[in-house]
Amino acid sequence: MSNLTFSQALEHLKNGIKMQRTGWNGKGMFVFLVQGSKFVVNRPPLLGIYPEGTLITYNSHLDIKNVDGSISTWSPSNGDVLAEDWQTAT
Repeated sequence: MSNLTFSQALEHLKNGIKMQRTGWNGKGMFVFLVQGSKFVVNRPPLLGIYPEGTLITYNSHLDIKNVDGSISTWSPSNGDVLAEDWQTAT
């Protein structure tokens, strides 16, 4: 699917589908939803903020696969939100 609005892309993200913009210059970049989870603190950096063994809730968020293969947290820009060139990632 292509030529989608951000609202449409967001619905796909919520359903586990990776999304990208045709306007992005970086080859292989895409956005995906990381589902929230719970885990027990057992290593830095949270160890030292919370006592070891504390149950933490990790909230859902969006991440992006960058051109170099690394993963970063991602928030859409105004341009991303207003764009109508969203498509499912290949």
